Amino acid sequence: MGKAQKYVLLGDATYPLQDWILKPYQEDDNLTQRQLQFNYRLRRAHSVIENAFLRLKARWQVLLKCDDCSLELLPTLVLACCILHNVCEAHDNPFNEEWLEGTEPSELPKPCQPAPASMEDGRAEQVRELMCQYFETCGEG
Repeated sequence: MGKAQKYVLLGDATYPLQDWILKPYQEDDNLTQRQLQFNYRLRRAHSVIENAFLRLKARWQVLLKCDDCSLELLPTLVLACCILHNVCEAHDNPFNEEWLEGTEPSELPKPCQPAPASMEDGRAEQVRELMCQYFETCGEG
């Protein structure tokens, strides 16, 4: 029996490095080419995620007014919009670029201050290093 697939969340420099949160290497003059490539790929992935959320909010603008509904209904509303959005995307339902006019590309909520070093998980560096090696071997993308 093989090892279960492990998933990680993408974070930026303000998040603590954990074995379940991938964050970029701190940008300085000491980064190797491989670490720079890792940071570049994380930025690209983050950009894809932000674009997906922007399209989701533009297609289902009810998500822009979630403060109008009860907290009990909110998870169901978001889930329904995600499912319908994915169905539309999978079936090449045209996305109207005009929908974006009512939506601002905003950053996802994140901590204002970098997490203290004491919150970092020492094992997480091994996960980041393995991902860095993987990105190096899987070619440009």
